[in-house]
Amino acid sequence: MQLFVEAIKHINFGGDVARLFHGRGGCYPGAEHLCLDWYAPVILLTSFKPLNDDALAVITETIEQRWYETHEQGSLNLVFQYRAGGETHTQIIVGAVPEPHQVCENGAWFQVHLLKGQNHGLFLDMKAGRQWVREHSTGKKILNLFAYTCGFSVAALQGKADSVVNIDMSKPALSIGQQNHRLNGLSEGARFLGHDIFKSWGKLTKLGPYDLIITDPPSNQKGSFVATKDYARLLKRLPSLLANDGDILLCLNAPELSLAFLKEQVAEYSPQLSLKEQLANPSVFEDVDPNKALKVLRYKIDSETV
Repeated sequence: MQLFVEAIKHINFGGDVARLFHGRGGCYPGAEHLCLDWYAPVILLTSFKPLNDDALAVITETIEQRWYETHEQGSLNLVFQYRAGGETHTQIIVGAVPEPHQVCENGAWFQVHLLKGQNHGLFLDMKAGRQWVREHSTGKKILNLFAYTCGFSVAALQGKADSVVNIDMSKPALSIGQQNHRLNGLSEGARFLGHDIFKSWGKLTKLGPYDLIITDPPSNQKGSFVATKDYARLLKRLPSLLANDGDILLCLNAPELSLAFLKEQVAEYSPQLSLKEQLANPSVFEDVDPNKALKVLRYKIDSETV
């Protein structure tokens, strides 16, 4: 944990939401269970192992020292979340959490909720993916599968996309997605479908074809998507929804599944797709084993197979 304590002494709190320390990448021996995030004006400390009172006190004191070194005004707000198995325990250590809590990333605003569950409304490791979509959306018709709170949709419309179809089984998540669009003054161009993707091919086909399809599913969520069996089901259908010269972004955030797994799934079930690039993750998410990190691959239909 000493490496974590030393790292805290050098972190900076900018204006944008950000991962400040990523122990999960294994680059800091002894701190693999710890992460620190900045959801202005709140710092979120997450541990995947129990922290005793002494350890938590040392971390809190070090964060307080760094905060007041870098801030002449403004009180510290610190939340601690402990995750073990399927359980999550969250508590406010210092200060408070605003309600509503809105954060900024690359000029886009998102509503987050740090005190409810493990998913806070915005996946920080996908920052580069959202930026790529923002830069490659002009005039395009886009399908955002497993849309969650629609971060990709906000980025696409800010990038002047023609339209975005967002689909997700979770209507509460889509409701937050609609709020995110309103936060950014995006009143037109987006559809929000609270449906099971695997039961909605007819509707998705009718609304297509799409110039860009984004697939960012949960890795293991019973009743929704289990990557080891459902990515195959998805890949059998996706190319038929794609417009000529369209792109597909395939995302996989499952430490137990390698990059090779995703490539092999594509080769078997969508052989007409050709890999064009792998998007780099934000540098703060460096991992000693890239296979355990977020994987985002861009594919196109290989013209020679059509």
